[in-house]
Amino acid sequence: QLCGYLNKLGIKGPIKTWKSRWFFYDENKCRLLYYRTAQDINPLGSIDLSSASFDCKMENGEGVFEIRTPSRAFTLKAISKQAMMYWLQQLQMRRWEFCNTQSRFPSNGVLSCSFAFVSHFVFTFLDVVDNEDFLPLVKTPTEAVGLKAASLPAPQTSTALQNISLKHPWTEIQNTVYNICGSKQLWGSNGNIFSFDEFQEHPENVDEEQEAEGGGDCYLAVLNWIRKARWMNSGFPGSEELSREKNAVDKVSVLQQQNLRLTEEVKSQKELVKLLHKALEAAQLEKRVSSMYLTAAEDKDRLELVRHKVRQIADLTSRLEALEQEKKELEQILALKDSLIQELKEHVQLLMEKNHAKQEVIMTLTEQMARELSDPLQEANAIPVETLYKQQEEIEHLKDDIDAYKTQNQFLNSEIHQVTRLWTSVAENEKALLMKCACLQARNCQMESKYLTVLRKLQEAVPGLPSSYAELVKNLIQEALQWDVKEEAEEALSFELNTALCPCSEYDEYGFMTVPDYEIEDWKLLAKIQALEIKSNKLRRQEVVEKPLRDRWNSIGELNPSAELKSLIRSGIPVEHRQRVWRWMVSQHCSPVPGHYQRLLEQSRSTEHPACRQIELDLPRTLTNNKHFSSPTSQLIPRLRRVLLAFSWHNPAIGYCQGLNRLAAVALLVLEDEESAFWCLVYIVENLMPADYYSNTLITSQVDQRVFKDFLSEKLPRLMAHFEQYRIDVSLITFNWFLVAFVDSLVSDILLRVWDAFLYEGTKVIFRYALAIFKYNEEEILRIHDSVEIYQYLRFFTRMITDGRKLMNIAFNDLNPFPMKLLRNRRSMHREELEAELCELEQIKAAYVKERAEQGP
Repeated sequence: QLCGYLNKLGIKGPIKTWKSRWFFYDENKCRLLYYRTAQDINPLGSIDLSSASFDCKMENGEGVFEIRTPSRAFTLKAISKQAMMYWLQQLQMRRWEFCNTQSRFPSNGVLSCSFAFVSHFVFTFLDVVDNEDFLPLVKTPTEAVGLKAASLPAPQTSTALQNISLKHPWTEIQNTVYNICGSKQLWGSNGNIFSFDEFQEHPENVDEEQEAEGGGDCYLAVLNWIRKARWMNSGFPGSEELSREKNAVDKVSVLQQQNLRLTEEVKSQKELVKLLHKALEAAQLEKRVSSMYLTAAEDKDRLELVRHKVRQIADLTSRLEALEQEKKELEQILALKDSLIQELKEHVQLLMEKNHAKQEVIMTLTEQMARELSDPLQEANAIPVETLYKQQEEIEHLKDDIDAYKTQNQFLNSEIHQVTRLWTSVAENEKALLMKCACLQARNCQMESKYLTVLRKLQEAVPGLPSSYAELVKNLIQEALQWDVKEEAEEALSFELNTALCPCSEYDEYGFMTVPDYEIEDWKLLAKIQALEIKSNKLRRQEVVEKPLRDRWNSIGELNPSAELKSLIRSGIPVEHRQRVWRWMVSQHCSPVPGHYQRLLEQSRSTEHPACRQIELDLPRTLTNNKHFSSPTSQLIPRLRRVLLAFSWHNPAIGYCQGLNRLAAVALLVLEDEESAFWCLVYIVENLMPADYYSNTLITSQVDQRVFKDFLSEKLPRLMAHFEQYRIDVSLITFNWFLVAFVDSLVSDILLRVWDAFLYEGTKVIFRYALAIFKYNEEEILRIHDSVEIYQYLRFFTRMITDGRKLMNIAFNDLNPFPMKLLRNRRSMHREELEAELCELEQIKAAYVKERAEQGP
């Protein structure tokens, strides 16, 4: 029999894993069946070899070969090169035998079976003779192939559940039950633990892409032999082994050990069955819940489902309030414990001071007594006997006091230890409650986001609804937009809890509004949905992603350029480290000159710059969604004015260009010091950005738009073809992205992560994130088939991005490779083309002016 263990490569998305499978060749149908173990009754799938081809490439690794069928390719791995060659040779022979048998003899009747049986030896002999010149017969590796290999233990995997097929839970349950029943029968028990007949009524032998048909009958013929061989080799006592035992006590002990092994095996199999049942029940429940909404026939049913979701939100809110109340009670208990500990510490400190003072007194008296005892005559003449007795009594009393204080000190130490343990327990409970509250808040945010999305869909369908329904939808939208007022009142009551978790207040750490105040009601809903999704992602990733990342940043001391630091910066710099890291990145490439900024300020005070008027016009329009710049009386407005005036005197070739105000404003928010913000602006304009990026002609900015279109055609060809079909010029949207590095285009949390990588790596990051934004929303854009609607969607589609981690993975992983050399070459090529076009335009303009001058007025 051609059978044995092989590793099968399973691919689920980006995850590739090797899983051990027992393969068995079915001669009747020329199929290679595979099971999880050699003792399973139902296969997990099959491979049709009648029209398959085999391939083994050395670059894939030792023992790896492929079986390619018309429907898919299977990658398998043997334990050695010899085993791989044996499998390939045997599969070739079996495929040849089956194909020739099918072509020469029909498969009906007993006579055809006899002819097929005889032809098996004839064609095998001919095949061996024909292939001797190409590949000699490989010796059978008995340790890896054949029925004897079934008695050996299955190859071990790194984790217990890695080898289990979660796509076939029913098949796993059948095989597990059959293994338990088969083990009991081999031991001598005729009864089954479960009724196996009802599992056989509806077999599920579906492969990942095809159904395994047949093959089980041939495998059943040798299954019992395999079980008995494995049973005998696994250490179960047979008659010969029992006869060799010295006495009955040894036999009983051996039987008890085997009984324990059997019990553990049954327990593990039962746990597996329970796990698979739970997975099946969860999948069925999720299917029922999702189908309820899809099968709703009328709008009333859908509105009822929406009300049901609202009730769920209210239930979650009440549970959250109960947890907050419980947390407050625990905080009060913790405060009482802390005060008690502090009092005990002060008491212990006082006792230690008293003890120290008494010890000093004892030492002084002891020295005095020693001096007096050294001269008996002087002692007899100077100190009476009664005085000595009194001193000795005092010493005894002091010793008793010392013993008492020692006992009291020991008790207080034990009390401190107990209180410390209680405090630790309360702190752990508080942490668990905080995590639970974070999970509930994340779920609550998700529910609110889904509710608002449903309301937005209903809002789009309002013209087709009856007036009563339209009024109801309008009231629900107004109520949803007024949730912020209620949330602010709740946050005032539970400030400490929201501080410990991730607060969703009106403004973030840098003063940006979490929910921008748009005039259009639809945009207000979108902003609210985005804020809820961002808060939900932040809460869910706080413990899993953000906390380990913050720990890694805390462990970094002196900053030095490295691959690890580059990876950390790409993941985002925590708020408490961002100012320090930005200062370091600016100082690495732009050395500040002491006193230079102050001299520029003096020059701006004494002489008015030509760009002063334009700067004054742009100041009120800078970061209007940030509380530090929204008011004309804000403290950062004068600082921004000084930074821009100083830069206009520092770089006369540029002076001032619209867009520099936003760059300087972001630098001021993070670095806080205006001189540091000035040097950061100098670093961006003169080091990171190419020359002439902010000149009067903006020639390099126009070049970058052409380069970006090239990259968009290469990385996202479907989307670029869609834009060309509807004549969409993406530079109308992306030009401002490149000029101000996404300021006012992305939400603050994602914007600052982009700036972290931008300040460290340069303009290549802007290209990466610009492509990633289109990739993030590609499917939504492809579903729009109207040029006006596409432009309207592109106006606000950056506000639909809620998952900053996903956007980062697209930018730095999915878009690779992205070499800087290619970017420089494309810039050089398009710059030459653009300069030639501008020169031609100047010639046409000069010729036109000359022609007009010759024609006269």
